[in-house]
Amino acid sequence: MKTAFLIIIITISLTGFSQTDEVEKDLKTQSANNAEGWKTGGTFSISLSQVSFTNWAAGGQNSISVNGLVNLFANYKKGNSNWENYLDIGYGSLKQGKKANWWKTDDKIDFTSKYGQKAFSNWYYAALINFKTQLAEGYNYPDDSTLISDLLAPGYLLGAIGMDYNKSDNFTAFIAPVTSKITIVKNQLLADAGAFGVEPAIIDTVTGNQLESGKTIKSEFGGYIRLFYKKDLMENISLQTKFDLFSNYLNNPQNIDISWELLIFMKINKYISATISTHLLYDDDIDIGVDSDNDGNIDKKGPRTQFKEVIGVGFSYKF
Repeated sequence: MKTAFLIIIITISLTGFSQTDEVEKDLKTQSANNAEGWKTGGTFSISLSQVSFTNWAAGGQNSISVNGLVNLFANYKKGNSNWENYLDIGYGSLKQGKKANWWKTDDKIDFTSKYGQKAFSNWYYAALINFKTQLAEGYNYPDDSTLISDLLAPGYLLGAIGMDYNKSDNFTAFIAPVTSKITIVKNQLLADAGAFGVEPAIIDTVTGNQLESGKTIKSEFGGYIRLFYKKDLMENISLQTKFDLFSNYLNNPQNIDISWELLIFMKINKYISATISTHLLYDDDIDIGVDSDNDGNIDKKGPRTQFKEVIGVGFSYKF
């Protein structure tokens, strides 16, 4: 009986200590989230892979690939004001065979700045600016002669005003009924072709002559939602995701643009890590060419779901 009583007492004590630890952990997290001033940091990672063959009977092709990823943030909090800034840059390249050129495998620049003034509880009146583009020319490999994208082709500039739910640094929900989205296609060749939804060049159907150049700017007005979430899944594994929705009030508002990015960062030791990043994208204004009968020719175009995945293991530094 005494033994059972002691076991009960020990169990209650351990439970109490465990709950106390959880409460202390929550208080520390809340204190860190409410701390005023600047909070900065980021992650840098670069991964390399190589395959080499010499007199290999089964066959194969030499290859080398490099992928780099940079995530930076600088957030400022004071009183009822909250200012968040994020910059993501990724680039990857692949070379197969001795005479082959380097092929681009990843390329993005994504900058977001959001300012909020507290309204009530965890809600803020907020304004957001987001800019996306890429660094280098892009081709539909193995065709490396037909340009399909470039720096500022496309470029996306989005400005939005709305409400932001911001309880902690781990989760925010931004809802903006007033949003302006501008698509930039600086390369005139791509603009003339109507790439990325801009108005194409006007061609005389009789002579075939170009009567008017394609537009390099497209403006849209609509509603926007952005969700951001990050969490430490385990001691050395963290997850970060962004989910964006945009509806153009002026043209087919039911066709919603979707962008969903996911990054999983796994720390192996102080300098070695593994990353998994994915990006699902759907834009009703972007036509994707399809070779449905596999004869090497594009026979139809239309909006389609786009998906990209990048997995890397290599050097990393988190600060």
